[in-house]
Amino acid sequence: MLARRPKESREGNSVLIATSLFLLVAVILGGMGAHVVDRMRNSANALDDNRAVLAAEAAVSSFKEKLAATVRDNAVWDDAYKAITQGDSEAWVYENWGKTSEDYALYDGIALTAPAGGKSIAYLKGGIVDPAEYLGARFPAHVQAAARPGMDPTVNFFRSGNDIIAVASEAIQPFGSQVQDPEYFVLSFYKTLSSAVVAEMARDHQLPKLHITRGAVGELLNMPLMDIDGIEVARLAWPSAAPGNTIFDEVRPFIAAAIAILGVYLVGVLFAGWSETRRLKNLADRARHEATHDSLSGLLNRLGLLERLDRLMQASRGQMLTLHLIDLDGFKAVNDAWGHAIGDELIRLVAEALRDIHPGVAGVARLGGDEFALIQLGSANSAELDNPLLERLKKPFFIGGRTIEIGASIGVASHDDAEDAHELLRRADMALYEAKETGRGCAVTYHPDLDRQREKIAALESELRRALQNDEIQPVFQPLASAASGDITGVEALARWRRPQGTIGPDLFIPLAEKCGLIDILGLQMLRKSIMASKAWSPLSLSVNVSPIQLCNPNFAGDVLAVLKEEGFDPSQLTLEITEAVLMSNPEQARRSITALKSAGIRFALDDFGAGYASIGTLREFGFDRMKIDRSLVQAMDDGSTGRSVLAATISLAKALGIPVTAEGIESADQADALRVAGCDQLQGYLVGKPMGREELASWLASSIAA
Repeated sequence: MLARRPKESREGNSVLIATSLFLLVAVILGGMGAHVVDRMRNSANALDDNRAVLAAEAAVSSFKEKLAATVRDNAVWDDAYKAITQGDSEAWVYENWGKTSEDYALYDGIALTAPAGGKSIAYLKGGIVDPAEYLGARFPAHVQAAARPGMDPTVNFFRSGNDIIAVASEAIQPFGSQVQDPEYFVLSFYKTLSSAVVAEMARDHQLPKLHITRGAVGELLNMPLMDIDGIEVARLAWPSAAPGNTIFDEVRPFIAAAIAILGVYLVGVLFAGWSETRRLKNLADRARHEATHDSLSGLLNRLGLLERLDRLMQASRGQMLTLHLIDLDGFKAVNDAWGHAIGDELIRLVAEALRDIHPGVAGVARLGGDEFALIQLGSANSAELDNPLLERLKKPFFIGGRTIEIGASIGVASHDDAEDAHELLRRADMALYEAKETGRGCAVTYHPDLDRQREKIAALESELRRALQNDEIQPVFQPLASAASGDITGVEALARWRRPQGTIGPDLFIPLAEKCGLIDILGLQMLRKSIMASKAWSPLSLSVNVSPIQLCNPNFAGDVLAVLKEEGFDPSQLTLEITEAVLMSNPEQARRSITALKSAGIRFALDDFGAGYASIGTLREFGFDRMKIDRSLVQAMDDGSTGRSVLAATISLAKALGIPVTAEGIESADQADALRVAGCDQLQGYLVGKPMGREELASWLASSIAA
């Protein structure tokens, strides 16, 4: 099969190229024909649409001119001017205009607006109205614009409720004579654009289905009707006549025949490549299977799992779907001890076991390495699957005469409110992490507290970054005293993070800084601040704690020496305290850093001795200058003779190796006396002095010397 693939690929390419050329020719010819026809149709439609728009503009202009001419004939009139200015204007206005408005083709109402302080008169269909109330607040501005003689009438559109009204206004004046009045009466005629009026406009200007609208016009042709401020009050709208479409309908049979011929041509071309297309589809299906399945186990891979989850989550509405994420415990040890071939065989055996573990399993996947996933469908409790699964993976696997034992940790998440497969997988992964953190060999189900805990840690990490930027984490100093004389011989720097909302202990923010990559910055900040502070009480020695991660940084030794040089601090006065964790996790890098710093005169102390697994070999190999006994050994002295014996033996061990001993957590004089007798040369604890800030320690030292 592998040898045939190049030939199949070449054949597929040949068919694809030939088919593409035929299709390209057909598409170009068809596209050119369609473009020509469409261009002709659109051009005809556009020409007629342009004509219709011009016709609509002409219709509106004609309507406005007719209304303007009517108001001019009545406003420029000697009798009207005389009656309005000298006679009984109300009676005259009613007889000549108001009564006429009741049923008159040229206008529906009139308004006679007096100069400032005068009485105005208005009629609508023979009845008295308030023009400002009827036409709106902008009517006075319209009248004011028309209140000058010798001008053309002012015509604007107004909206009154559901009606659109055209208003034409002009100052009342005598015909052919000049009058020097400072102000004029203004005559206004208004005409509602009723359906009959619009129908007449449509008929006179060949605009079928012309109508007024104040809503969306969609694809209709339209033109706006503006008020005095240029604001649209409504639109005239009408459908396009689309003569191009009519022409297109006439040639449709010929176009259909051309399409049919082209279709026959394309069918012939496509038929020739049909068998090859099927073969290529089979190849594509095979490639798809390979892309979504793990080659070693035959299970779904991560992509396949996500696709299966998406499909099941869409199809299983109302049915419980649970994802179990499985991490093998001890798989790395199998690979290291027996090799990858045995490890691969173990993966295949585990995959086989997972396929048959439970009838409710709807999918099994290997996500990489030793991590697997099971999809469970149904309302059964997840423990019904997890418990047999844990028990099965605890049983030995037999490979090539070897008995291999492993275990598993499981994270479980249900799709109750998970938005998609990625979110469901994330939740199961969080639960798996919790299972591994709590001791392995167990199953943990996702709960929102895991997210809240993660968000809390993320928020605290962000706050820690700001604290480092804002210099909020400061050292405090705890005195170290000679066991023999009680004199203060040095101080140990301890990091403290005090916030307005409460102090965060180093047991929380130091591990957080190690996890999020901030420990190097924090450690160097504490070292620099401690050195700067300790200059005030020289020649006391200074002890500073160092994280294992710091010591494993290849740049650590250079960074420390650079700080000492910048601050002008004597390296022989500095002791760096480290725990045994770094000596076990990365002993080679730890040795390089310790050697480089000891050669510069810096001393090293093994901290918390007795709390872990540090041995005599560790003390000898790394050449520690001091050993600090953990407070748990000191507190055990109060439990009886056994505790005192263990402590005395530990101090004797250090003395035999020639290593000075510091005891931590000294709280009573009895403890101090016992340690002094046992050979401890330095004491630290609340009996000696509590951790203090820089100024407080300076005052404390001064008072201690004075005493």
